[in-house]
Amino acid sequence: MQFMKINDVILQTITKAVSFIILAFSIFIFLAGHNNPGGGFIGGLITASAFVLLYLAFDMEFIKSVIPIDYIKLTALGLLIAVLTGVGSFIFGQPFLSHTFGYFDLPLLGEKTELATAVIFDLGVYFTVVGITMTIILTIGEDQS
Repeated sequence: MQFMKINDVILQTITKAVSFIILAFSIFIFLAGHNNPGGGFIGGLITASAFVLLYLAFDMEFIKSVIPIDYIKLTALGLLIAVLTGVGSFIFGQPFLSHTFGYFDLPLLGEKTELATAVIFDLGVYFTVVGITMTIILTIGEDQS
């Protein structure tokens, strides 16, 4: 039995715009996370939802060629970053996962820009959540025929 490919021009066109908006919102939520609700976990879930929308609208092979990410390696990288930021506090004689912040004058971002080590930890969580979520969803959605 051969299935006919359905022409989803409307879905694909809307997906291009909506996925960009979802990814931009994901980055906003990620960056706001160390001061407000949000961060790596929620930002990662939002990013994964944009990727799932892309996989639904377009062919699996096309998305793999456009976004060539090995989600298992992304998960491992995220876990490594998260653990190293936790262990990094040992260098300064602080308890595991102790974070610090400082204010710096950055040319493009303006005076008194806050940089926090919690953002690095959130980046690890972000990568881990995107990697695990996409691995689970793509594994469940694989064609078994």
